[in-house]
Amino acid sequence: MLLLHGNGASAEDFTTSGIFDKAAASYRVLAFDRPGFGLSPRPVGRPWTAGAQADLIQAAAEKLGIGSYVVVGHSWGAAVALEMARRHPRSVAGVVVVAGYHYPPPRLALAISALPAIPLIGTVLRHAILPSLVRLNWRWAMEKIFHPATVATPFAATTRGLASRPSQLRSISAESFLMLASALFPHRQYADFAIPVGIIAGARDQLFDAKAEALRLQAEIDHSLVDIVRDAGHMVHQSKPQAVLTMIDKIAAFASFAGPVSGNLFNSPVPKTRPRRQHEERSDTTLRGWWRPPTPFATK
Repeated sequence: MLLLHGNGASAEDFTTSGIFDKAAASYRVLAFDRPGFGLSPRPVGRPWTAGAQADLIQAAAEKLGIGSYVVVGHSWGAAVALEMARRHPRSVAGVVVVAGYHYPPPRLALAISALPAIPLIGTVLRHAILPSLVRLNWRWAMEKIFHPATVATPFAATTRGLASRPSQLRSISAESFLMLASALFPHRQYADFAIPVGIIAGARDQLFDAKAEALRLQAEIDHSLVDIVRDAGHMVHQSKPQAVLTMIDKIAAFASFAGPVSGNLFNSPVPKTRPRRQHEERSDTTLRGWWRPPTPFATK
């Protein structure tokens, strides 16, 4: 199982939430720092679109000898996860998307967040102004993405330093620009997906109408499950990790039922019927990540 974090975070997002360790009890788990986040570089000279990142992570999976897997993506990581399913259908057995931007509307906040990606002026902003602003507004930013839940201190503490680094600010602004481009020039279609897809959204997400986007995605994809989590916001995987773990188990079980899975990645019970939609309120850079096989072989 592959875990992909959202814009501004890192692989530690899944360790601080507890999802990584708990999922490792049943699956071989890998969590990558996507290009430009955590300790992974983001080479200049090419746009790191969701498709480009999908190809890079697929190449990493192939290098690790992983033939088939379920991929879990949060926020912008959800877009990468869906692109992996679109571009590499023989490898992706199932997808779980959490608070994803599936049909992003144009938003002023995206345009503002993309400004540091502009050459020259963006360099000045990232090095001279934004690091201090990020630190000053950190508490407000955390409360906004976690609302209505309590801010998870481990996540806030581990991410604060990373989010104020000029290199990560460049990546954050670049992905904000890509989100804005997706909103202005929409072309995403998901109706042709033939794999099981789990969709999770916080009912009170303050960044965008995650519930509406989740239900729209569910209506477009056959063999999809959706869970709108009450009293959760954009960081639903941090505040309600069990909802994500439960969805992972369901999608892994459906993936096992749908066909043989190489590598014995899925150990969940096989459902008795094929899944239907349900509504339940080339490697040209280096990726850094965490991995752990299923217990009893877990190592640290």
